[in-house]
Order: sequence, then C-alpha cells, then structure tokens
Amino acid sequence: MDPVGLQLGNKNLWSCLVRLLTKDPEWLNAKMKFFLPNTDLDSRNETLDPEQRVILQLNKLHVQGSDTWQSFIHCVCMQLEVPLDLEVLLLSTFGYDDGFTSQLGAEGKSQPESQLHHGLKRPHQSCGSSPRRKQCKKQQLELAKKYLQLLRTSAQQRYRSQIPGSGQPHAFHQVYVPPILRRATASLDTPEGAIMGDVKVEDGADVSISDLFNTRVNKGPRVTVLLGKAGMGKTTLAHRLCQKWAEGHLNCFQALFLFEFRQLNLITRFLTPSELLFDLYLSPESDHDTVFQYLEKNADQVLLIFDGLDEALQPMGPDGPGPVLTLFSHLCNGTLLPGCRVMATSRPGKLPACLPAEAAMVHMLGFDGPRVEEYVNHFFSAQPSREGALVELQTNGRLRSLCAVPALCQVACLCLHHLLPDHAPGQSVALLPNMTQLYMQMVLALSPPGHLPTSSLLDLGEVALRGLETGKVIFYAKDIAPPLIAFGATHSLLTSFCVCTGPGHQQTGYAFTHLSLQEFLAALHLMASPKVNKDTLTQYVTLHSRWVQRTKARLGLSDHLPTFLAGLASCTCRPFLSHLAQGNEDCVGAKQAAVVQVLKKLATRKLTGPKVVELCHCVDETQEPELASLTAQSLPYQLPFHNFPLTCTDLATLTNILEHREAPIHLDFDGCPLEPHCPEALVGCGQIENLRLAGSKITARGISHLVKALPLCPQLKEVSFRDNQLSDQVVLNIVEVLPHLPRLRKLDLSSNSICVSTLLCLARVAVTCPTVRMLQAREADLIFLLSPPTETTAELQRAPDLQESDGQRKGAQSRSLTLRLQKCQLQVHDAEALIALLQEGPHLEEVDLSGNQLEDEGCRLMAEAASQLHIARKLDLSNNGLSVAGVHCVLRAVSACWTLAELHISLQHKTVIFMFAQEPEEQKGPQERAAFLDSLMLQMPSELPLSSRRMRLTHCGLQEKHLEQLCKALGGSCHLGHLHLDFSGNALGDEGAARLAQLLPGLGALQSLNLSENGLSLDAVLGLVRCFSTLQWLFRLDISFESQHILLRGDKTSRDMWATGSLPDFPAAAKFLGFRQRCIPRSLCLSECPLEPPSLTRLCATLKDCPGPLELQLSCEFLSDQSLETLLDCLPQLPQLSLLQLSQTGLSPKSPFLLANTLSLCPRVKKVDLRSLHHATLHFRSNEEEEGVCCGLSANLLGDSGLRCLLECLPQVPISGLLDLSHNSISQESALYLLETLPSCPRVREASVNLGSEQSFRIHFSREDQAGKTLRLSECSFRPEHVSRLATGLSKSLQLTELTLTQCCLGQKQLAILLSLVGRPAGLFSLRDSTRHTEKLSFPTLEACALGFKKKRKKERKKVSEDTELRTKIN
Repeated sequence: MDPVGLQLGNKNLWSCLVRLLTKDPEWLNAKMKFFLPNTDLDSRNETLDPEQRVILQLNKLHVQGSDTWQSFIHCVCMQLEVPLDLEVLLLSTFGYDDGFTSQLGAEGKSQPESQLHHGLKRPHQSCGSSPRRKQCKKQQLELAKKYLQLLRTSAQQRYRSQIPGSGQPHAFHQVYVPPILRRATASLDTPEGAIMGDVKVEDGADVSISDLFNTRVNKGPRVTVLLGKAGMGKTTLAHRLCQKWAEGHLNCFQALFLFEFRQLNLITRFLTPSELLFDLYLSPESDHDTVFQYLEKNADQVLLIFDGLDEALQPMGPDGPGPVLTLFSHLCNGTLLPGCRVMATSRPGKLPACLPAEAAMVHMLGFDGPRVEEYVNHFFSAQPSREGALVELQTNGRLRSLCAVPALCQVACLCLHHLLPDHAPGQSVALLPNMTQLYMQMVLALSPPGHLPTSSLLDLGEVALRGLETGKVIFYAKDIAPPLIAFGATHSLLTSFCVCTGPGHQQTGYAFTHLSLQEFLAALHLMASPKVNKDTLTQYVTLHSRWVQRTKARLGLSDHLPTFLAGLASCTCRPFLSHLAQGNEDCVGAKQAAVVQVLKKLATRKLTGPKVVELCHCVDETQEPELASLTAQSLPYQLPFHNFPLTCTDLATLTNILEHREAPIHLDFDGCPLEPHCPEALVGCGQIENLRLAGSKITARGISHLVKALPLCPQLKEVSFRDNQLSDQVVLNIVEVLPHLPRLRKLDLSSNSICVSTLLCLARVAVTCPTVRMLQAREADLIFLLSPPTETTAELQRAPDLQESDGQRKGAQSRSLTLRLQKCQLQVHDAEALIALLQEGPHLEEVDLSGNQLEDEGCRLMAEAASQLHIARKLDLSNNGLSVAGVHCVLRAVSACWTLAELHISLQHKTVIFMFAQEPEEQKGPQERAAFLDSLMLQMPSELPLSSRRMRLTHCGLQEKHLEQLCKALGGSCHLGHLHLDFSGNALGDEGAARLAQLLPGLGALQSLNLSENGLSLDAVLGLVRCFSTLQWLFRLDISFESQHILLRGDKTSRDMWATGSLPDFPAAAKFLGFRQRCIPRSLCLSECPLEPPSLTRLCATLKDCPGPLELQLSCEFLSDQSLETLLDCLPQLPQLSLLQLSQTGLSPKSPFLLANTLSLCPRVKKVDLRSLHHATLHFRSNEEEEGVCCGLSANLLGDSGLRCLLECLPQVPISGLLDLSHNSISQESALYLLETLPSCPRVREASVNLGSEQSFRIHFSREDQAGKTLRLSECSFRPEHVSRLATGLSKSLQLTELTLTQCCLGQKQLAILLSLVGRPAGLFSLRDSTRHTEKLSFPTLEACALGFKKKRKKERKKVSEDTELRTKIN
C-alpha cells in the first residue's frame, strides 16, 4: 500500500478508489489535465503498472490541497458509475474538510512551477541564478536550437492530445473551420481605426493564417490586431496559430509565444522581456541569457500573441499604464525585442494608445452559409443525425442566422445533437428560436436526463454574476465551492488553467468556457433566484453602446446580459425558470413582466444606432409581438448606423423587428463594416425605402447576396454603395438588378474606382434600361437617377425579366436621358463607341463629357453627331484639350445643326459648351402667326427666338490670321438663323478688327457682334464706326474704350420678324421692313474715351455717311471747351443726327453758353437740356418737323444773379419752345425780376414759378409775338415790401392778361394795397388769388378795392366778380 493510503488510514477505501479509476484511465487523464493544467503526462509513465500509474496520479492530486482533492472526489461520484456504498464512503471521508488529513500538507505540497500553462513540464532555474559563462558560437547556437525544439515539442504535446482540458475549446478536437477574415488598412490613430478599413476576404484556413503575417516585406506592419465580437473565434484562432506552428506550417517563425491578458493582468510588478518569455511561459534548461540573446538577434522570426487585449487593465491614476501593458507597449513600438512580430486579439472598441498607427487590422466576421454547413458536417461526422441537422438549419432561418457566430454555431450543434434523436423533424423552430433558448437547451443537454441540478445552476450563476459585477473572469478555489467546481467540470461549464503571477508563484484558476456562458448563468440567477427581487433585476436591463472607443477605456463584461434577461422574459422560458425557482411561478412571472416593462420604456426613447441594435436584440429575444410592434413603430424614418461593425445576426434581428412596422424606413449603414452574408438578412423586408451602405466595405460575395435580396424589397427607392472599393464586375452585377426594382429612384456607386470600359457598359445600361433618367460620373462620383414611367411600373412588377416589353419600349421612346461622364479619361475611340451607343438610345436631355481626353478629333466627332443624337438642352465638351485648329473643325461640324442655340468656346477657360433649342414645330396657322407678330413688341431683350443662335468664341487667342478660316466656318451657320457672334477676350488687335470689318458683310445679318477685350486702339475703335455704312443690320454700336467693351448690335424687332420666317407670307413685308429701317434710329455710344478735337473731327467725318436717324451718346471724364466747340461746330454736317447726349461727362462753367449758342448756329436743334455740368442733351428735329426749340437748364447753380443775367439775354435767344430753369436756388427776387422782364420778351406766352418744395421755374415761348401772357406764382412767400414791386411790374406788363397767386402769403390788407397801386390802361385783366387765409376776408372791403381800381383806370372796363376777375378762397 502506498504512503498516501497508509496516511489516509482506510486501506479498503483507497484500494476501491484505485481499482475504480484503473478501469477508466482516459477519464483520469482528462481530470488530471483539468485540475493540474501543467501536469506532464510523460510517455515514460506508460511503462508503469496501470495501478501504479493511477496511484501516482492520485498522489499528485492529493498534494494540491483540500479544495482540489474534494472537487476531484465530487467529479468521481458525479461522472463515474460508483456503487452507492462506495459513493457514501468517498463523500463522507474525502468530500469535506474534516475528512482530509491535515498532516500531509507540509509533506505533500508540490514545488512551485515556473511556467504558466503552455508546454512541457521541465525543472529549471531562475534567469539570474547561474553565473554567466563564455561559450563559443556553436555552443550558443546549440542551446538556442535546443530551446526552440523544446518550445515546439511543448506545443505539439499540448495540441496532440484529443482529451478536452487545459482550457482548449471543443472545436479543437474537430476539423477547424476558419471564420471570415477581412484585412483593414485604416490607421489606428483615428477613432474609426478599430472598426473600419479597406477589406480583403480570406477564404481558406491555411491561406488566412499565412496571410496574417506578411513576412516577405520587412517594411510591413509588425503589429497585427485581430478584431472580433464575442464568440467570433479570436481565442480559437490564436490557438490555431500555435497548433499550425507546432505542426511546422509557419516556418517563417522560429519561436511562438501565446499569452492571455486575463492572466497577465494579475501581474503586479514590471517585467523584462526575458521574464515574460521564460518565467511566464517556458524556461530554457540552462543559460537563459544566451537563449534570450539569440531570440533578440533573430527577433524578426519571433511571434508574440496576446489574446484579449480588450481585457487589459487601463491606468487608474497618474502612474501610467500597468506593468504588463507597459511591456506590451514597448514590444509594439520596438523599444524591446525590436523586430519581433506582435499579434493581439480584441473585441472592437477603444484600443490602447500604445498600438502604432501603422498596425495591420483584421476583422473576424464569423461564418457564412457554406462555413456553417461545413462546421455542421464535421460536428456530425459519421453520425446518422447529420442530414437531419442540415435540414433543420435550412428550414430554420433564425437558427441559421444565429450560427453566423461560431460560438453559437457550436452550441446549436450540441443542442441539435441532443434534440434530434427524441424529437420529430422541424422542432428546432420552436425549441431553438433565439440565443437565450439555445443556451437553455445546451444546459438541458449537458444535464443528466430527467434531472436538472437547480441549486448548483443557481449557485454557479451567483458566482458568474459576482464576477461580472467586479470585472472578474478568473476564479480560484477559494471563490468557488468544491462541489460547484466539480459540477462545472462535469458539465463542461468551467475550464481550468495554471495562473502564474511571477517566478515560482502559481495556482490553479477557473473560468467559464465562454464569457457568454457566464452572462447566461448570471441571467438565470437574476431571474430564478429568490435572493433577487424585481427592482434589483431591472437595474441590469440596460442598453450598451458599441461606440465604446468614445466613452469607455475598457469594455464591459456584461454585453449580452440584458439580451439574456430579455430572452428569459419570454413566456416559453417560464416553465424552465419556475423549475429552477422551486415552483415559484408567480415570482418568475413578476420578474418577466418587469423586464418587458423596462423594454417598453426604452422602445419609446430616442436612441443611437448601436443602442437601437441592442434594443432590437432584446425585443426579438422576448418573442412578444406587441413589444416588437411598439419598437418598430417608434423607430424614426431615418435610422442611422454609423461607424460600428454589424453582423448578419444584427441585421437579421433588425429585419425581424421591421416586419412589425407599417411605415417605410431609411436605413443608413455609413462606415459600418458588414459581413459578406449580411445582405441575406434583408430579404423580404418590405419596409426599407432607402438603403445606404456607404463605406461598409461590402465584398463581392456580399454584393452577390445583396443583388439577390434587393428585388425582394419592393418599396426600395434609394440604394447607396459609396466608398466600398467595388470591382468592375461587381458594379456591373449591381446594375443588372435595375430593371427588377420598379420603385428605385437613385443608385449611388461613387468612390469605387471603375475603368473606362466598365463606364461605357454602364452607359449602355443607362441607354437600354427604360427607368434610368440620368447617369452621372465625375471622378469618384457615379450615380444613377431613375424615374420609371407610370405605364411601365406595373409591367415591371408583373414581369421583371422581360426587359424588352412593349411598355418598356414605349417608356424608352417617351423618356429623355441625361448623361454626364466628367473626368472619366475618355479618349477618341471611346467617343466613337459612345456615339454609336447613343444613336440607338432615347432622346437626350444633356450630354456632359467635360474633363476627358477627346482632343480635337473627339470634339469634332461629337459635334458632328450632335444633330443626330437629339440632344434637347446641352452638350458639354469642356476641358478636352481642344486647340485653335480644332475650333474651326467644330464650327464646321455644327453648321448644319438646326437645333443649336448657342456654342461657347473659351480655350483659356477650357470651355466648350453647346446649347440646343427644341426642334422646330410644324408651321402655325395664320391667326397664330399674326398673334406671334403682335407679341414681338412685348418680348424682353434677353428672349431669343428658337432660330437665333449664339457663337461665343471668347479667350481663344484668335488673331487676324485665323479670321478668314473662322468666317468660312461660320458662314454655314448664318443661313440657319440670325447669329450672335462673340469674339471677346481674343488678340485681334487693330489689324484683326480691320480685317473682320471687311469679312462681316459675307456673314449676312448678325444679331450682335462682341469685340471686347481685343486690344484695339482708338483709331481702330473709331474705324468700326464705318460699319454703320457697310452693315445694314447694325443699329447700335456701344464702345467703352478704357474697359475695352465693344458691342455691335442690330434692331431686335425686325430681325426677329425675319427669323420667324413668317413675314414673307405678307405682300407688303419688304416695304414694311424698309420703313422700319428708316424709322429706327442707329445709336453710337462712346464712353471712357479721350474726346480730343482731332478724334471728334474724325468721328463726325465718319458719321457723315451713316444712314439716319442717328443718336450719338458720348461720355468721358472731362470735355474741354475746345472739344465741345469742335463737336458743336460739326453738328450742321450731320443732318441725320436726332440726339446728342453728353452723360457723365465733366463740362466747364462756360459750356452752358456754348450749348445755348447752338440754338442760333444749328437751326435743327429743337431742345437743349442741361441738367448739370455732367449731363447735357440736344434734341434735333428732322427737316419735316416744325416744332419749336426748347432749352433745359434745370438743376444747376444759377441763383438769383445767374438767372437775372440769363433773363436779360432772353430777347436775343431764338427759343420757341420751353425754357426750364427749375432747381437753381432762386428766391422772390427772381420771381419779381421775371415779372419786370416780361415787357421785353414779346414771344413769351406763359411763365410759372414755384418757390416751394417743387422749385420749378418754366417759361413757354411761341414762334410769334403773343398779345396775351399768363403768369403763375406759387408759394413765393411775398413780404409787404414786395407789394410795391409787384404793382410796378403789373403796371408795366401791359401784355399780361392773367395773374394767379397761389399761397404767396398776401393777406387782405396786402391785396388791397396791391390793387390800389396797379395802374393799367383800359383792357381785360384777370387776377386770381388762391391763398388760404386763417381769417375770413370781408368781401365788401375787396369790392371797395375793386371800385377804387375802377376809378384809377378811369374808362377801363373791368369786370369784377367772385368767380372770374377776382377770386378769393375764403376758409
């Protein structure tokens, strides 16, 4: 009997235990791996007798302490077939603390181990215990090779065993199925760096693993971050890398080390790299320094894997990062072990700042359909239930979407393995509807048939909840009771491993097999334990945002806890929970109702995109239709999901909720990395109206799924694939679905870098697809705009595959297409292909090919084809490398295009734009034509008839040598309609202007010609005046010399009549136009020009041959008296002149007299209007006119003195019209002097003066002397001293027959004095006083004044009456 049996004091019991375990050595080996993760199952032990080997293993378990020994005994009793009497003895003797022999403690304790858990058990010394010795290079190399072989052997032993244990996932004992990997290029120095990137899908397991590390390029990223949500297989992939390296597949690395942050977090002191590798992983047999020097020298062949970076503890104070994170930072930045490769796994979120910005990022996106099927095939390999499991997955869409998460796929397979033998096919829909019930069935499957260990589940759930609350995922024996450890080990709920916190310090740790399992067990405890009331329960029903990189330094451990609580609130789970709660169904029901009530409140709140996803998961888990409907109806129309990863399960859950919504919705997934099979979840979601997948990095495989899904979304109106780096073929695959989307209005494919050939294929789609209204491509932009005709929509819905239906052809004929292919690198051969394509298509609204490489030939081809392409509005060929020589070709090419309305070419601004008018309609009837002619006079100047066209050749560098060829090319356009020609901004110069003047008659009747900014001299500008004689169409010439604005224009009304083509129907048409040409004046406007006497003399000499009538408008900064005299002297030589205007021109004080002198020098002057010394106008009468001469001197500064001088000269001035002296700052003196001057001016017939606000002073003349005169004085405010001068003036002005005084401040007394002082000979005289008095006038007094007036006039007949001779308004 062995010493332990003797010390236990129970020979029979010990012998029975040994005999029992000898029957099942594999089970004992598995428990050894569980309780002693570092145990060395050396092959040398196999030579021992089986009974001796069992005794040796029991000794190792026994010396670990009472907790380990008791947990082992509980496992024996739970899992093995132990006779009842033996089970009672074992539990009573060894299962409790009082049955354990304490005296074995000191003698049986194991020596501390130096390694953590990965590898072979080897005795070693600490790094600094042996003195350093000098060795030759050969010896150093041998030591290093020996250690490297030790590493590989350790890994081989770990992964060679098929026995579960040491924390290995269950999938390791099956064929590994790799998840979808997407490589990202986004840097980590941006907030989106942890979740976004440029993606590449890796399909094969070996290929995926080998491509994770680009060792062929030394300058590539040395740090790789593997990002994935919980359950995606990050830890599994990390172990897979170790296994592949142990098997020799990763030959690029000589050494590979795997660490877990959940264990490294327990280290409290700072570590050196050698301590990390040797004390916490595997120590060399000797000479640590030599081995580390070799690893340091060959660091580029060393791979360090850190699992669970999201679990790394962040700094809690000013001391900086923790010891392990500091070491990790130095390894990533290359300050320690420079050149080594580092890989870290993490959940998406805020990553430590120590990661370099150039770190490579790889997303793990779980399983797609083929991978799920492959996993199920391997799980059920060689089992009769394999086909049944595949059928269940194919028929159960929800279960299939759950299996997109590898961890859930494993749980689903375990549940199906348990359910299929005892249930009819198709039961998984009811038994496995969501994630919660998947875990619930897993617990039932792992429990003994017919027996659910309720108390153990609740107790283990309490441990799980305590760990979630404290952020704890590693437990020790002191944290979990031995029976619970045995329960967890028996039901594969717990894993064990050796935790090393430093050299020589290690102990066994326990953790739940997966974090989600810990959350599920915690949820079970909250829902079924009597220790938890519903108020405490509702505190855990919260929504966690996935934008943790913005809010949290460390990810939480309870992400799925609210989801599990919502799932357990389902009525389906009530029997299970009631059983756990010992039949307390009322308490369970109350807790379930409380959870649902909290979710109802959350459903009505405004939530961010990540919280909406979490809410949908919770609501979907409850299986409550009323709650799902409330949630769906509460979602906003525009539902954004920005910059966080989404899985197929997320979209499937969202779709399930939207099925309960009636109104349409707009889903925006901008910047959300999507798994390739995510679009499958959108199938049949009829509520989606707009779908944006911009920046989602969706792959070709994902697009293929989406193309199949989109036609099943009947309400879809807008889809966006911006910035997804789609390939050419993928883009073509997308547009193939356009005919199958009857309601689609916009398809955005921008920022996807397609080639020219693909662009032409897209243009063909735009031409042939009857719903496309616009294709716009500009650099990165690529957008389809669609507007399906009403008559074809129903046909498209009924028969989407019949693209050439009659209804579609009808729609194609009636629609118009806008095609914009800007900056797309199109060349000449592309233009030819495009022309051939467009000639077969519908009418074109606009074609924009600007910014390409068509050059002269391509532009010529497009211009020639313009008349055949039926372009309704615009053709843009700007910025295509057109040259001056190409301009001639383009002009000739469009000469026969009837619909061209405007052509604008500017080589300097790289502009080439064709504007088109509608095609001519049928001839109108006579009444409509007559109405059209009547409307011509009402048209605005900017309105051009359809037959008018503009040719704008601006800033093209045109010179005199180009003009002849240009005019030949333009000659073909003149017969199509009147032409607006614009040559502004060129380099014609004086020679070009002279040559153009010679060529203009050959161009026919133009509507306008713009020669601005051509560097013309004053002589050349004045030379253009001759065009009045040579060009019949020229009616107005506007010249601004300094600004080089030169515009020749015709008479619009008559030109429009010719342009309509209607006037030839009238017999008198030619006569009518000839009359108009004689009546419409020609106008020359010359401004900003130095008007010196020689220039004026030449100008007037040139104007002699100009047909009239003629209007001359001159403007300059200042016109000298000499220049003005020269101009006025030339007026008699211009009989056709009808108007001379000097506007905005400075004149000297002498100029009014010079202008007044023209009345005698030029008899044709009928009016002189001098409003100021900056504006003067002379009106001339024709030879047939007999009207008088007028003069206007209003708004000057004459004053009383200047007016007096002017009035003295009136008898000598031959004025026969109006003299206007208003607004000249005059007073009562001028009014009185006017009255005194009247006797000397016999041709004055009427004068009026208003000194009030009107400030008017006008004198009207007649050609002959007038016997009677009228004087009207208003608001003159005469004072008493003015009465005598008024009386004197009235007495002398014998021709004055009527005087009207209006508000002149003459009261009753002053009127009486005035009447008494006036002395006139016999005759009729009328005096009217319209003054308003404040007091009543005495009529008898006025009558007495009148009688006195009679006596003084003796025999003069005077009629005094209230209405005529004497009128006084009495108030």
